[in-house]
Amino acid sequence: MKALFTSMLQALAQGEGVVLCSILASSGSTPRGAGAKMAVFADGHTEGTVGGGAVELESGKLAMEVLKTKQSLVHGYCLTPNEVADIGMICGGNVTVFFQYFDPQAEADTALLRGILELLNGNQNSWLVYRMDDGCVSAMGTYDEAHGLRFTDCITPDELRPMLRADAVTKKGEPRYYVEPLTRAGYAYIFGGGHVGAALVPVLASVDFRVVVYDNRPDFAKPDHYPSAEQVILGDYLDIGAHLTLTENDYVCIMTPGHQADRAVLLQAMRTDATYIGCIGSRKKIAATNAFLMENGSPELRSRVPYLALPNTEYGVARVLQQVLRQKGCVCPADFTKAH
Repeated sequence: MKALFTSMLQALAQGEGVVLCSILASSGSTPRGAGAKMAVFADGHTEGTVGGGAVELESGKLAMEVLKTKQSLVHGYCLTPNEVADIGMICGGNVTVFFQYFDPQAEADTALLRGILELLNGNQNSWLVYRMDDGCVSAMGTYDEAHGLRFTDCITPDELRPMLRADAVTKKGEPRYYVEPLTRAGYAYIFGGGHVGAALVPVLASVDFRVVVYDNRPDFAKPDHYPSAEQVILGDYLDIGAHLTLTENDYVCIMTPGHQADRAVLLQAMRTDATYIGCIGSRKKIAATNAFLMENGSPELRSRVPYLALPNTEYGVARVLQQVLRQKGCVCPADFTKAH
């Protein structure tokens, strides 16, 4: 997401218009859900995705027309065969896409992109806010607790607050509002940058988790080994607090090279407010680790922060973390199931 908006801002700086295609609504079986985005540039190349296949192909064609007319619009696609607007797909759903033209001469468009990137580079919960009149998007802005509603005054804070949810929300009526999560506070910490940790980083990053890798081996704790990670920390597993502070917004995935280091990190993490703590391992290791916790951690400590066994694949881990997010009602990154 950050790369997409960065490329858009660069295009405007070069005097080129760009179209942002955003799925505002989907129903039935569709390749991607609300919030999926694809940018279409003047030379025809694209970044991001709205699901691939015919939807993406037709969206790319329409976006090129929007680049010519410089008029934003909303268009729906039917993924059911032999129906009106049938585009040759048989998924059985419907997709509504907003084609938003960004004008290189419009200071407001540049300011909006800069504001979005500022939020993507920060550590807070934030949302994109759209207002639609007569089926067309008439205003767009951002919301976060530090700045409130920016780049538009299309809705009052009291009206907006109930729509600040974990998933995209549409308020029907006239005018119509659509609010989608942009960023969430907190990080996904991966303790252990071995082959599983290295594979997990891009998977979590692909669904908008902000990933930090922590390893005690100088040869492993190198940023170029994990290009999708926001930070790579070289530190002692026996004293993780010397380098970071785990908060209620953070997620902990433990997969160090050894059981002793796993347990050391686990005990330290359980004394924090981290919202999720998981340690990878076989059934035998899980049983042994639970017995260790019973001996070394007080019942009060164990009940405050649940210890969960991580699945043995990076894809399984991504799904588990998203499930935890939804159960807590937090701002949820992009849907992993839809994305893969």
